[in-house]
Amino acid sequence: MKRSLPLIFLLVFTITLYGQKDSINISGALAQKDFSREASNIIVSIYPVPVRDNSFTIKTDKDISFVKITNVIGQDIFRIKYSDPQQLIRIFLESPKRGMYLVTIIFSDGIRVVKKIMVEQTE
Repeated sequence: MKRSLPLIFLLVFTITLYGQKDSINISGALAQKDFSREASNIIVSIYPVPVRDNSFTIKTDKDISFVKITNVIGQDIFRIKYSDPQQLIRIFLESPKRGMYLVTIIFSDGIRVVKKIMVEQTE
């Protein structure tokens, strides 16, 4: 029994190293992937902040083809697809509740940007 203990340890150690080698290969491949469709250089303005009077404006430097608004638990409260992409869009919400919402914007070239908005109740 004592003689097989080092052999078992060596076997487990070898399997562990092999598993780490695979994860290094995967992460290296992801790091080399071309992320040319990143949305880091797109300017998106949403105003007013916080949103009041059930409406807000989205202004970008690229053509918007789709807008979706979801609450924080993932329920869609608004969605619209534009057949004629636009750079300035006014969104009207039907009596939204006070809280945080996610605005998903998809541009005509397929790039997706998600922004957070805060909705305040009108007084």
